[in-house]
Amino acid sequence: MSVSMSTPQNPLPQFTEPISVLLVDDDCEFRKGLQFLLTFYNSTNSAQFDIVGHAASVEQALVLLKQQSPSLVLLDLELAQDTGIDFLLQKRNLSHQKKDSAVLVVSAHREDEMIYRAMQAGAHGYVFKEDLSFQLYDAIATVMQDGVYLSPETTTSFFRMFNFYSGNGISHQPKAKPKIHLTKREKHVLQLVVEGKSNEAIAQTLVITVGTVKCYLTTIFDKLKVKNRTEAAMKALKLGLI
Repeated sequence: MSVSMSTPQNPLPQFTEPISVLLVDDDCEFRKGLQFLLTFYNSTNSAQFDIVGHAASVEQALVLLKQQSPSLVLLDLELAQDTGIDFLLQKRNLSHQKKDSAVLVVSAHREDEMIYRAMQAGAHGYVFKEDLSFQLYDAIATVMQDGVYLSPETTTSFFRMFNFYSGNGISHQPKAKPKIHLTKREKHVLQLVVEGKSNEAIAQTLVITVGTVKCYLTTIFDKLKVKNRTEAAMKALKLGLI
């Protein structure tokens, strides 16, 4: 499968170090295409991508994740032996990770169920393979700023499945919702997180500093007992906090 190129419209923020990337896909040619596309971005933008590994299976991906601690994982859902969902679930249980790598799903699957499962399992964003040429760069920019990337189409799919599960009583919601007290400002910050806003965008919206946003997020994560923005957004929706 080939990957076509187009110059991204929105520049990535300035990074002092290269963005280390792990490519996880059972199609060797597609991985080569992704690497070529990222190399093309290197020549046209401020951010520099450093490919630290290729993996075709969950087992290979987890080994490289431990060894390399990449900043970003580009993950397909169809892998040799297992699936990208399995990788996400196992990654979540790695307590000895040096840092939490952002995971951007790059998949041909357009089914509502697959999008919902991937986001529930801990993906930070979801891009259809056929849309890579005009969405990949912006998606990376979003997740590398601790945002959640969903195109309008994938957002619709996600919320359609969320409403379906909630409406049929088959979601993973606890029987008794825990009492979680969030201040009005914390709820506003959490709402913006669910909308996929970056720390910078939240700061601009609320007219506060990025440092203050990070302080709010630390408090919110602690109250929700979650590790990252994606888990916070999922839990907020499950518990009806916003």
